[in-house]
Amino acid sequence: MPESSSATPVPNVPPAGAPAAFRERLWPNVWIWIIAAGISAAGILVLAPISMGAGYTAAVVMFAIIAILLVLSTPTIMVTDEALTVGRATIDRRFIGSVETFRGKDATAQRGTKLNGLAYLCIRGWIDPVVRIEITDPSDRTPYWLASSRRPEELAAALSGK
Repeated sequence: MPESSSATPVPNVPPAGAPAAFRERLWPNVWIWIIAAGISAAGILVLAPISMGAGYTAAVVMFAIIAILLVLSTPTIMVTDEALTVGRATIDRRFIGSVETFRGKDATAQRGTKLNGLAYLCIRGWIDPVVRIEITDPSDRTPYWLASSRRPEELAAALSGK
């Protein structure tokens, strides 16, 4: 995403005294955790010929590393009266235009064939619905933000209630 004065990476903290109208963490689904456990269990198989203790230790360490990476990479979507934060990017609400929600095949098309290469993306493969947020800042080449959301209608309503 091109840097501009209106959309800059900042911590996911609302401005002092600004209550969040909408907040969502895009946590991994259960099946992602099952896959992480399965990958970690491979450590047992790799190190079992040396020692079962080493195999179990490797599995626990691998799962801990994967879990930490999953938690640290979980983005937050937050809407306050002044700003919208999606992942690491924040933009003033005055630069937000139309907001559209998509599910199913329409969401797949938005993430694929209908995607603009200049769009800012915060999408997760394990979350089907997406929200397309038009950016009206003339100094920002980004036409829109596309974000995954388990509650797309609530996010759209929070953004429309300027």
